[in-house]
Amino acid sequence: MKLLKNIGIIGAGAWGTALATVVVRSGCRATLWARNPEVATDINNLHENCKYLPGIDLDDTIVATSDLADFANKDALLFVTPAQALGETAKKLKPHIKHPLPVAICSKGLERGTNRVLSDVLKQAMPQAVTCILSGPSFAVDVANHLPTAVTLASDDIEVAQALAHALGSPSFRPYASRDIIGAQIGGAVKNVLAIACGIVEGESLGESARSALTCRGFAELARFALAHGAHMETLGGLSGLGDLILTCSSQTSRNMSLGYALGQGKSFEEIMKTRNAVTEGVHTASVVCEIAASKNIEMPICEAVRDIIAGKATVDQAIENLMARPFRQE
Repeated sequence: MKLLKNIGIIGAGAWGTALATVVVRSGCRATLWARNPEVATDINNLHENCKYLPGIDLDDTIVATSDLADFANKDALLFVTPAQALGETAKKLKPHIKHPLPVAICSKGLERGTNRVLSDVLKQAMPQAVTCILSGPSFAVDVANHLPTAVTLASDDIEVAQALAHALGSPSFRPYASRDIIGAQIGGAVKNVLAIACGIVEGESLGESARSALTCRGFAELARFALAHGAHMETLGGLSGLGDLILTCSSQTSRNMSLGYALGQGKSFEEIMKTRNAVTEGVHTASVVCEIAASKNIEMPICEAVRDIIAGKATVDQAIENLMARPFRQE
């Protein structure tokens, strides 16, 4: 496979902008698509994403645009739109992509309404995409500041995954190639819901022991759900599963955990969301995960508690009480 040197990043939020820094650090050319033209202007003129990643100086070779036609001749694409916008954006981009090329999904979630994994969404919207999944423990600000980061890069075509890993890899950003495209996606999606739960525990000041126990039992839920979809256990115990879960359940840098923390502090869901300009993926994923789990008879009480709190069907205290009153059982 040819070297991948000219890479487009679809989505100029914090994570998309951070990945643009990864691309140029590895010696490739980076073009960012920003839905908001003002974001593109700031990146091009100020070399900073003032709205989504303020305070980070961007390489002046990073080019931003709001025209999807500018991505017609890229060697590979990184899709970093919100999970719920992936299908719509891919459909708009499809007419400009004339040949098969690697497309890495870097968003984490499941599609509401269809309950599909994002690889299935992309395959329908853009059949010429050779689908990859980039997932793992990676905060945008850490990556943009060149701090050591390791991620999973999965594809059904392992040669494509390896080629993209070489294109993105650097001394501070290490992708590990994998064939388990399902496991990499489900780990990244479900951990967002569990991070909201851990944030609630933190906000309620229930202690480190409680958060540790919740993280562990949450991983059991994640594993049950993923294995039922054909994931590999070694993937779930790796970077895109357990690694990502530990990160997002232990730091309020995670938008999902910080949302849970605010809920645990007594703020209403509506009040919290009014103050946010970035997407909190676990909010959308919670109901999808629970709906799929119910259809497959998969037990996921922590995810159900998060869903009920977000939907206003249970208070935080009621949800905690219900979890602690569950029957004793073998681990």
